Amino acid sequence: MIMSEELQHLIDRYAEYCADAGQIDQRLYSQYDVKRGLRDANGKGVLTGLTEISDVNGFKSVNGERVPIEGELYYQGYNIMDLTRGFHGTKHGFEETTFLLLFGELPTKEQLDEFMRAMGVMRPLPENFNRDVIMKAPSRNIMNVLQRCVLTLYSYDEDPDSIDVRHVLNQSLSLIARFPVIASYGYQSYRHKFLDSSLVVHRPKAELSTAENVLRLLRPDPKYTELEAQVLDICLVLHAEHGGGNNSTFTTHVISSTSTDTYSTVAGSLGSLKGPRHGGANLKVQQMFADLKSNISDWENEKELKAYLQKLLNKEGFDHSGLIYGIGHAVYTISDPRAVILKEYARRLSEANGYEKEFALYDRVERLARELIMRNRDMKKPVCANVDFYSGLVYTMLRIPMEFFTPLFAIARISGWCAHRIEELVNNGKIIRPAYKYVGMHKEYVPMEERVWDEDE
Repeated sequence: MIMSEELQHLIDRYAEYCADAGQIDQRLYSQYDVKRGLRDANGKGVLTGLTEISDVNGFKSVNGERVPIEGELYYQGYNIMDLTRGFHGTKHGFEETTFLLLFGELPTKEQLDEFMRAMGVMRPLPENFNRDVIMKAPSRNIMNVLQRCVLTLYSYDEDPDSIDVRHVLNQSLSLIARFPVIASYGYQSYRHKFLDSSLVVHRPKAELSTAENVLRLLRPDPKYTELEAQVLDICLVLHAEHGGGNNSTFTTHVISSTSTDTYSTVAGSLGSLKGPRHGGANLKVQQMFADLKSNISDWENEKELKAYLQKLLNKEGFDHSGLIYGIGHAVYTISDPRAVILKEYARRLSEANGYEKEFALYDRVERLARELIMRNRDMKKPVCANVDFYSGLVYTMLRIPMEFFTPLFAIARISGWCAHRIEELVNNGKIIRPAYKYVGMHKEYVPMEERVWDEDE
Protein backbone atom coordinates (compact mmCIF):
# COMPACT_ATOMS: atom_id res chain seq x y z
CA MET A 1 0.00 0.00 0.00
CA ILE A 2 1.37 3.40 -1.02
CA MET A 3 0.63 6.32 1.35
CA SER A 4 1.83 9.86 1.77
CA GLU A 5 4.56 10.73 4.25
CA GLU A 6 2.03 12.77 6.21
CA LEU A 7 -0.40 9.86 6.47
CA GLN A 8 2.39 7.48 7.44
CA HIS A 9 3.46 9.86 10.20
CA LEU A 10 -0.13 10.07 11.46
CA ILE A 11 -0.45 6.29 11.60
CA ASP A 12 2.92 5.85 13.33
CA ARG A 13 2.00 8.51 15.85
CA TYR A 14 -1.31 7.01 16.93
CA ALA A 15 -0.88 3.26 16.40
CA GLU A 16 0.59 2.78 19.87
CA TYR A 17 -2.25 4.80 21.36
CA CYS A 18 -4.81 2.54 19.67
CA ALA A 19 -3.14 -0.54 21.14
CA ASP A 20 -3.05 0.97 24.64
CA ALA A 21 -6.58 2.41 24.50
CA GLY A 22 -7.99 -0.95 23.39
CA GLN A 23 -6.67 -2.86 26.41
CA ILE A 24 -9.43 -4.22 28.69
CA ASP A 25 -8.80 -5.24 32.28
CA GLN A 26 -8.57 -9.03 32.03
CA ARG A 27 -10.22 -9.46 35.44
CA LEU A 28 -13.47 -8.10 34.04
CA TYR A 29 -13.95 -11.21 31.90
CA SER A 30 -14.25 -13.31 35.06
CA GLN A 31 -16.29 -10.68 36.88
CA TYR A 32 -18.97 -10.64 34.19
CA ASP A 33 -18.67 -14.37 33.42
CA VAL A 34 -17.83 -13.66 29.78
CA LYS A 35 -17.50 -16.81 27.68
CA ARG A 36 -14.36 -15.76 25.79
CA GLY A 37 -14.08 -17.52 22.48
CA LEU A 38 -17.62 -18.81 23.16
CA ARG A 39 -16.14 -21.34 25.59
CA ASP A 40 -16.91 -21.98 29.23
CA ALA A 41 -14.30 -22.14 32.01
CA ASN A 42 -13.52 -25.79 31.14
CA GLY A 43 -12.93 -24.99 27.48
CA LYS A 44 -16.20 -26.54 26.32
CA GLY A 45 -17.98 -24.68 23.53
CA VAL A 46 -21.05 -22.66 24.45
CA LEU A 47 -24.13 -24.23 22.85
CA THR A 48 -25.38 -21.79 20.20
CA GLY A 49 -27.25 -23.98 17.73
CA LEU A 50 -28.43 -27.39 16.57
CA THR A 51 -27.26 -29.41 13.56
CA GLU A 52 -27.74 -32.80 11.94
CA ILE A 53 -24.76 -32.48 9.62
CA SER A 54 -21.94 -33.73 11.82
CA ASP A 55 -21.13 -34.75 15.39
CA VAL A 56 -17.79 -34.33 17.18
CA ASN A 57 -17.15 -36.18 20.46
CA GLY A 58 -14.14 -36.31 22.78
CA PHE A 59 -15.96 -37.11 26.03
CA LYS A 60 -18.85 -39.15 27.36
CA SER A 61 -20.90 -38.52 30.49
CA VAL A 62 -20.55 -41.03 33.33
CA ASN A 63 -22.53 -40.30 36.51
CA GLY A 64 -22.55 -36.63 35.61
CA GLU A 65 -18.80 -36.51 34.98
CA ARG A 66 -17.13 -35.86 31.61
CA VAL A 67 -14.87 -38.80 30.85
CA PRO A 68 -12.33 -38.64 27.95
CA ILE A 69 -12.90 -41.15 25.12
CA GLU A 70 -11.30 -42.03 21.81
CA GLY A 71 -12.37 -39.26 19.44
CA GLU A 72 -15.49 -39.74 17.34
CA LEU A 73 -16.54 -37.86 14.21
CA TYR A 74 -19.78 -38.50 12.36
CA TYR A 75 -20.94 -37.12 9.00
CA GLN A 76 -24.75 -37.18 8.79
CA GLY A 77 -24.69 -39.98 11.38
CA TYR A 78 -21.98 -42.08 9.70
CA ASN A 79 -18.74 -42.72 11.61
CA ILE A 80 -15.72 -41.27 9.77
CA MET A 81 -13.81 -44.50 10.45
CA ASP A 82 -16.45 -46.51 8.59
CA LEU A 83 -16.62 -43.99 5.76
CA THR A 84 -12.87 -43.93 5.12
CA ARG A 85 -12.72 -47.73 5.26
CA GLY A 86 -15.46 -47.79 2.64
CA PHE A 87 -13.65 -45.24 0.48
CA HIS A 88 -10.29 -47.07 0.73
CA GLY A 89 -8.83 -47.75 -2.71
CA THR A 90 -11.15 -45.31 -4.49
CA LYS A 91 -10.49 -41.77 -5.70
CA HIS A 92 -14.00 -40.32 -5.31
CA GLY A 93 -14.59 -40.54 -1.56
CA PHE A 94 -14.74 -36.74 -1.44
CA GLU A 95 -17.56 -36.68 -3.97
CA GLU A 96 -19.45 -39.29 -1.95
CA THR A 97 -18.83 -37.22 1.17
CA THR A 98 -20.06 -34.03 -0.49
CA PHE A 99 -23.23 -35.83 -1.62
CA LEU A 100 -23.71 -37.15 1.93
CA LEU A 101 -23.22 -33.77 3.60
CA LEU A 102 -25.60 -31.97 1.24
CA PHE A 103 -28.35 -34.60 0.91
CA GLY A 104 -28.11 -36.56 4.14
CA GLU A 105 -27.42 -40.05 2.76
CA LEU A 106 -24.69 -41.84 0.84
CA PRO A 107 -25.30 -42.10 -2.92
CA THR A 108 -26.01 -45.22 -4.91
CA LYS A 109 -23.67 -46.05 -7.80
CA GLU A 110 -26.08 -44.40 -10.26
CA GLN A 111 -26.48 -41.30 -8.08
CA LEU A 112 -22.71 -40.92 -7.65
CA ASP A 113 -22.11 -41.24 -11.40
CA GLU A 114 -24.75 -38.58 -12.06
CA PHE A 115 -23.34 -36.34 -9.33
CA MET A 116 -19.78 -36.59 -10.67
CA ARG A 117 -20.97 -35.82 -14.21
CA ALA A 118 -22.70 -32.69 -12.89
CA MET A 119 -19.55 -31.63 -11.02
CA GLY A 120 -17.50 -32.19 -14.16
CA VAL A 121 -19.81 -29.93 -16.19
CA MET A 122 -19.67 -27.20 -13.52
CA ARG A 123 -15.90 -27.29 -12.94
CA PRO A 124 -14.63 -25.03 -15.77
CA LEU A 125 -14.52 -21.30 -15.03
CA PRO A 126 -16.42 -18.73 -17.12
CA GLU A 127 -14.76 -17.77 -20.40
CA ASN A 128 -11.61 -15.63 -19.91
CA PHE A 129 -12.09 -15.67 -16.10
CA ASN A 130 -8.56 -16.92 -15.49
CA ARG A 131 -7.05 -14.21 -17.70
CA ASP A 132 -9.27 -11.31 -16.59
CA VAL A 133 -9.70 -12.02 -12.89
CA ILE A 134 -6.94 -14.32 -11.62
CA MET A 135 -3.93 -13.52 -13.79
CA LYS A 136 -4.45 -9.75 -13.90
CA ALA A 137 -4.07 -9.42 -10.14
CA PRO A 138 -1.93 -12.30 -8.84
CA SER A 139 -1.60 -12.62 -5.07
CA ARG A 140 1.05 -14.12 -2.82
CA ASN A 141 -1.75 -15.66 -0.77
CA ILE A 142 -4.03 -18.05 -2.65
CA MET A 143 -6.78 -17.65 -0.05
CA ASN A 144 -7.03 -14.04 -1.19
CA VAL A 145 -7.45 -15.30 -4.76
CA LEU A 146 -10.28 -17.58 -3.69
CA GLN A 147 -12.06 -14.77 -1.87
CA ARG A 148 -11.79 -12.34 -4.79
CA CYS A 149 -12.91 -14.93 -7.29
CA VAL A 150 -15.89 -16.04 -5.20
CA LEU A 151 -17.09 -12.44 -4.91
CA THR A 152 -16.52 -11.87 -8.64
CA LEU A 153 -18.60 -14.95 -9.51
CA TYR A 154 -21.55 -13.09 -7.97
CA SER A 155 -21.55 -10.96 -11.14
CA TYR A 156 -21.87 -14.07 -13.34
CA ASP A 157 -25.01 -15.29 -11.54
CA GLU A 158 -28.37 -14.24 -13.04
CA ASP A 159 -30.01 -14.27 -9.60
CA PRO A 160 -27.15 -14.04 -7.08
CA ASP A 161 -29.19 -12.86 -4.09
CA SER A 162 -31.74 -15.66 -4.20
CA ILE A 163 -31.92 -17.78 -1.06
CA ASP A 164 -34.31 -20.30 -2.59
CA VAL A 165 -32.91 -23.71 -1.66
CA ARG A 166 -32.75 -24.91 -5.27
CA HIS A 167 -30.75 -21.88 -6.33
CA VAL A 168 -28.47 -21.98 -3.28
CA LEU A 169 -27.80 -25.66 -3.98
CA ASN A 170 -26.86 -24.84 -7.57
CA GLN A 171 -24.54 -22.07 -6.37
CA SER A 172 -23.02 -24.44 -3.81
CA LEU A 173 -22.30 -27.21 -6.30
CA SER A 174 -20.77 -24.70 -8.70
CA LEU A 175 -18.41 -23.33 -6.04
CA ILE A 176 -17.47 -26.80 -4.76
CA ALA A 177 -16.62 -27.85 -8.32
CA ARG A 178 -14.67 -24.68 -9.15
CA PHE A 179 -12.59 -24.24 -5.99
CA PRO A 180 -9.81 -26.63 -7.14
CA VAL A 181 -9.53 -24.78 -10.45
CA ILE A 182 -9.51 -21.28 -8.93
CA ALA A 183 -6.94 -22.22 -6.29
CA SER A 184 -4.68 -24.03 -8.76
CA TYR A 185 -4.76 -21.23 -11.32
CA GLY A 186 -4.13 -18.74 -8.50
CA TYR A 187 -1.06 -20.71 -7.45
CA GLN A 188 0.27 -20.95 -11.02
CA SER A 189 -0.20 -17.18 -11.48
CA TYR A 190 1.62 -16.57 -8.18
CA ARG A 191 4.58 -18.69 -9.33
CA HIS A 192 4.68 -16.92 -12.70
CA LYS A 193 4.47 -13.39 -11.22
CA PHE A 194 6.52 -13.64 -8.04
CA LEU A 195 8.87 -16.60 -8.61
CA ASP A 196 9.51 -15.94 -12.32
CA SER A 197 8.44 -19.48 -13.23
CA SER A 198 6.91 -20.62 -16.47
CA LEU A 199 3.13 -20.28 -16.53
CA VAL A 200 1.45 -23.68 -16.42
CA VAL A 201 -2.28 -23.90 -17.12
CA HIS A 202 -3.89 -27.31 -17.47
CA ARG A 203 -7.60 -27.68 -18.08
CA PRO A 204 -9.58 -29.74 -15.58
CA LYS A 205 -10.95 -33.03 -16.86
CA ALA A 206 -14.64 -33.69 -16.30
CA GLU A 207 -14.19 -37.44 -15.81
CA LEU A 208 -11.62 -37.04 -13.00
CA SER A 209 -12.33 -36.75 -9.29
CA THR A 210 -11.55 -33.63 -7.27
CA ALA A 211 -8.36 -35.19 -5.89
CA GLU A 212 -7.17 -36.18 -9.34
CA ASN A 213 -7.90 -32.73 -10.76
CA VAL A 214 -5.99 -31.01 -7.94
CA LEU A 215 -2.88 -33.09 -8.65
CA ARG A 216 -3.28 -32.62 -12.40
CA LEU A 217 -3.73 -28.84 -12.19
CA LEU A 218 -0.87 -28.23 -9.75
CA ARG A 219 1.90 -30.18 -11.45
CA PRO A 220 3.80 -29.03 -14.54
CA ASP A 221 3.63 -32.64 -15.69
CA PRO A 222 0.02 -33.57 -14.84
CA LYS A 223 0.91 -37.12 -13.83
CA TYR A 224 0.17 -38.78 -10.48
CA THR A 225 0.04 -42.29 -9.06
CA GLU A 226 -3.06 -44.15 -7.96
CA LEU A 227 -1.82 -44.07 -4.36
CA GLU A 228 -1.28 -40.30 -4.48
CA ALA A 229 -4.82 -39.71 -5.73
CA GLN A 230 -6.27 -42.07 -3.12
CA VAL A 231 -4.39 -40.44 -0.24
CA LEU A 232 -5.30 -36.90 -1.31
CA ASP A 233 -8.92 -38.00 -1.66
CA ILE A 234 -8.92 -39.23 1.95
CA CYS A 235 -7.37 -35.92 3.05
CA LEU A 236 -10.25 -34.05 1.42
CA VAL A 237 -12.77 -36.35 3.11
CA LEU A 238 -11.23 -35.74 6.53
CA HIS A 239 -11.25 -31.95 6.10
CA ALA A 240 -14.71 -31.66 4.54
CA GLU A 241 -16.64 -31.06 7.76
CA HIS A 242 -16.16 -30.76 11.50
CA GLY A 243 -19.33 -29.66 13.25
CA GLY A 244 -21.07 -26.31 13.36
CA GLY A 245 -18.83 -24.85 16.07
CA ASN A 246 -15.48 -24.55 14.29
CA ASN A 247 -14.67 -20.95 13.47
CA SER A 248 -15.25 -20.89 9.72
CA THR A 249 -18.45 -22.98 9.84
CA PHE A 250 -19.83 -20.83 12.64
CA THR A 251 -18.97 -17.85 10.44
CA THR A 252 -21.05 -19.51 7.70
CA HIS A 253 -24.00 -19.74 10.08
CA VAL A 254 -23.59 -16.16 11.31
CA ILE A 255 -23.48 -14.65 7.81
CA SER A 256 -26.20 -16.94 6.43
CA SER A 257 -28.49 -15.91 9.29
CA THR A 258 -28.61 -12.40 7.79
CA SER A 259 -30.14 -13.89 4.58
CA THR A 260 -27.31 -12.50 2.48
CA ASP A 261 -26.08 -14.17 -0.72
CA THR A 262 -24.03 -17.36 -1.03
CA TYR A 263 -20.97 -15.62 -2.47
CA SER A 264 -20.68 -13.13 0.42
CA THR A 265 -21.16 -15.97 2.89
CA VAL A 266 -18.44 -18.18 1.41
CA ALA A 267 -16.04 -15.23 1.13
CA GLY A 268 -16.52 -14.63 4.86
CA SER A 269 -15.90 -18.30 5.64
CA LEU A 270 -12.70 -18.16 3.59
CA GLY A 271 -11.54 -15.14 5.59
CA SER A 272 -12.03 -17.13 8.79
CA LEU A 273 -10.22 -20.21 7.50
CA LYS A 274 -7.29 -18.13 6.28
CA GLY A 275 -6.24 -17.35 9.86
CA PRO A 276 -3.19 -19.23 11.22
CA ARG A 277 -5.20 -20.25 14.30
CA HIS A 278 -7.62 -22.14 12.05
CA GLY A 279 -6.85 -23.26 8.51
CA GLY A 280 -3.20 -22.25 8.60
CA ALA A 281 -2.32 -24.55 11.50
CA ASN A 282 -0.79 -27.34 9.39
CA LEU A 283 1.56 -24.79 7.85
CA LYS A 284 2.72 -23.90 11.37
CA VAL A 285 3.44 -27.59 12.01
CA GLN A 286 5.67 -27.78 8.94
CA GLN A 287 7.50 -24.59 9.88
CA MET A 288 8.02 -25.93 13.40
CA PHE A 289 9.50 -29.17 12.06
CA ALA A 290 11.79 -27.22 9.73
CA ASP A 291 13.05 -25.32 12.77
CA LEU A 292 13.43 -28.58 14.72
CA LYS A 293 15.55 -30.12 11.99
CA SER A 294 17.84 -27.10 11.94
CA ASN A 295 18.39 -27.41 15.69
CA ILE A 296 18.54 -31.20 16.16
CA SER A 297 21.52 -33.17 14.90
CA ASP A 298 20.14 -36.66 15.58
CA TRP A 299 16.43 -37.26 14.89
CA GLU A 300 16.53 -40.49 16.87
CA ASN A 301 18.01 -38.91 20.00
CA GLU A 302 15.00 -38.57 22.31
CA LYS A 303 16.98 -36.54 24.83
CA GLU A 304 17.69 -33.90 22.18
CA LEU A 305 14.08 -33.93 20.99
CA LYS A 306 12.74 -33.54 24.52
CA ALA A 307 15.05 -30.59 25.16
CA TYR A 308 13.86 -28.89 21.95
CA LEU A 309 10.17 -29.49 22.74
CA GLN A 310 10.66 -28.25 26.30
CA LYS A 311 12.09 -25.02 24.91
CA LEU A 312 8.95 -24.61 22.80
CA LEU A 313 6.76 -25.00 25.88
CA ASN A 314 8.97 -22.51 27.76
CA LYS A 315 8.49 -19.96 24.94
CA GLU A 316 12.23 -20.13 24.24
CA GLY A 317 12.14 -21.69 20.77
CA PHE A 318 10.63 -21.37 17.28
CA ASP A 319 8.01 -18.57 17.42
CA HIS A 320 8.04 -18.21 21.24
CA SER A 321 4.31 -18.94 21.43
CA GLY A 322 4.63 -21.70 24.03
CA LEU A 323 2.86 -24.10 21.67
CA ILE A 324 3.79 -27.42 20.10
CA TYR A 325 1.79 -27.11 16.93
CA GLY A 326 -0.40 -30.03 15.92
CA ILE A 327 -0.76 -31.31 19.48
CA GLY A 328 -4.01 -30.72 21.38
CA HIS A 329 -7.61 -30.06 20.38
CA ALA A 330 -10.58 -28.16 21.79
CA VAL A 331 -12.82 -31.26 21.77
CA TYR A 332 -10.76 -34.40 21.24
CA THR A 333 -8.80 -35.81 24.17
CA ILE A 334 -7.42 -39.35 23.82
CA SER A 335 -7.34 -39.19 20.02
CA ASP A 336 -8.46 -37.21 16.98
CA PRO A 337 -9.97 -39.79 14.59
CA ARG A 338 -8.85 -37.74 11.59
CA ALA A 339 -5.24 -37.83 12.82
CA VAL A 340 -5.49 -41.58 13.47
CA ILE A 341 -6.67 -42.19 9.91
CA LEU A 342 -4.23 -39.76 8.32
CA LYS A 343 -1.29 -41.19 10.25
CA GLU A 344 -1.86 -44.60 8.68
CA TYR A 345 -2.01 -43.09 5.19
CA ALA A 346 1.12 -41.06 5.97
CA ARG A 347 2.87 -44.31 6.89
CA ARG A 348 1.84 -45.95 3.59
CA LEU A 349 2.92 -42.94 1.57
CA SER A 350 6.25 -42.65 3.42
CA GLU A 351 7.06 -46.28 2.64
CA ALA A 352 6.21 -45.76 -1.03
CA ASN A 353 8.14 -42.48 -1.39
CA GLY A 354 11.19 -43.08 0.81
CA TYR A 355 10.13 -40.88 3.72
CA GLU A 356 10.37 -43.56 6.42
CA LYS A 357 12.83 -41.57 8.59
CA GLU A 358 10.68 -38.47 8.29
CA PHE A 359 7.58 -40.38 9.37
CA ALA A 360 9.47 -41.93 12.29
CA LEU A 361 10.46 -38.43 13.45
CA TYR A 362 6.83 -37.27 13.44
CA ASP A 363 5.76 -40.39 15.32
CA ARG A 364 8.48 -39.82 17.91
CA VAL A 365 7.66 -36.12 18.38
CA GLU A 366 3.96 -36.92 18.73
CA ARG A 367 4.64 -39.32 21.61
CA LEU A 368 7.13 -37.09 23.40
CA ALA A 369 5.07 -33.93 22.96
CA ARG A 370 1.98 -35.49 24.49
CA GLU A 371 3.96 -36.60 27.54
CA LEU A 372 5.64 -33.20 28.01
CA ILE A 373 2.46 -31.16 27.63
CA MET A 374 0.61 -33.33 30.15
CA ARG A 375 3.48 -33.00 32.63
CA ASN A 376 4.20 -29.29 32.12
CA ARG A 377 0.62 -28.04 32.06
CA ASP A 378 -0.64 -30.37 34.81
CA MET A 379 -3.59 -31.13 32.54
CA LYS A 380 -6.58 -33.10 33.78
CA LYS A 381 -7.56 -34.33 30.32
CA PRO A 382 -5.30 -36.18 27.86
CA VAL A 383 -3.91 -34.40 24.81
CA CYS A 384 -3.57 -35.89 21.36
CA ALA A 385 -2.19 -35.11 17.94
CA ASN A 386 -4.77 -33.31 15.83
CA VAL A 387 -5.35 -33.61 12.08
CA ASP A 388 -2.89 -30.79 11.34
CA PHE A 389 0.03 -32.73 12.80
CA TYR A 390 0.25 -35.23 9.92
CA SER A 391 -1.56 -33.39 7.10
CA GLY A 392 1.41 -31.15 6.28
CA LEU A 393 3.72 -34.17 6.07
CA VAL A 394 1.27 -35.91 3.75
CA TYR A 395 0.99 -32.84 1.53
CA THR A 396 4.78 -32.58 1.37
CA MET A 397 5.04 -36.20 0.28
CA LEU A 398 2.38 -35.47 -2.36
CA ARG A 399 4.59 -32.59 -3.61
CA ILE A 400 1.91 -30.04 -2.77
CA PRO A 401 3.53 -26.62 -2.16
CA MET A 402 3.17 -25.01 1.26
CA GLU A 403 1.37 -22.02 -0.26
CA PHE A 404 -1.40 -24.45 -1.21
CA PHE A 405 -1.91 -26.07 2.22
CA THR A 406 -4.69 -23.77 3.46
CA PRO A 407 -6.40 -23.48 0.04
CA LEU A 408 -6.52 -27.28 -0.03
CA PHE A 409 -8.33 -27.14 3.31
CA ALA A 410 -10.82 -24.72 1.72
CA ILE A 411 -11.31 -26.99 -1.30
CA ALA A 412 -12.49 -29.67 1.13
CA ARG A 413 -14.31 -27.59 3.75
CA ILE A 414 -16.55 -25.72 1.32
CA SER A 415 -18.69 -28.87 1.18
CA GLY A 416 -19.37 -28.55 4.90
CA TRP A 417 -19.92 -24.80 4.67
CA CYS A 418 -22.53 -25.22 1.95
CA ALA A 419 -24.34 -27.94 3.89
CA HIS A 420 -24.46 -25.71 6.98
CA ARG A 421 -25.59 -22.69 4.94
CA ILE A 422 -28.52 -24.65 3.55
CA GLU A 423 -29.35 -25.95 7.04
CA GLU A 424 -29.36 -22.40 8.41
CA LEU A 425 -31.59 -21.13 5.60
CA VAL A 426 -34.17 -23.94 5.63
CA ASN A 427 -34.59 -23.64 9.41
CA ASN A 428 -35.22 -19.90 9.07
CA GLY A 429 -33.61 -19.10 12.41
CA LYS A 430 -33.11 -15.69 13.97
CA ILE A 431 -30.19 -13.51 12.98
CA ILE A 432 -27.24 -14.53 15.15
CA ARG A 433 -26.48 -11.66 17.50
CA PRO A 434 -24.40 -12.39 20.62
CA ALA A 435 -23.90 -9.70 23.24
CA TYR A 436 -20.85 -7.71 24.34
CA LYS A 437 -20.77 -5.97 27.74
CA TYR A 438 -19.66 -2.34 27.63
CA VAL A 439 -16.98 -1.73 30.26
CA GLY A 440 -15.75 1.70 29.18
CA MET A 441 -16.61 5.09 30.69
CA HIS A 442 -19.35 7.49 29.54
CA LYS A 443 -17.93 10.94 28.81
CA GLU A 444 -19.14 14.50 28.41
CA TYR A 445 -18.75 16.07 24.98
CA VAL A 446 -15.88 18.61 24.81
CA PRO A 447 -15.80 21.35 22.13
CA MET A 448 -12.77 21.15 19.86
CA GLU A 449 -11.15 24.33 21.13
CA GLU A 450 -11.17 22.91 24.68
CA ARG A 451 -9.76 19.45 23.88
CA VAL A 452 -6.31 18.56 25.26
CA TRP A 453 -4.27 15.41 24.55
CA ASP A 454 -1.46 14.48 26.88
CA GLU A 455 0.64 12.36 24.52
CA ASP A 456 3.38 11.87 27.10
CA GLU A 457 1.18 9.68 29.33
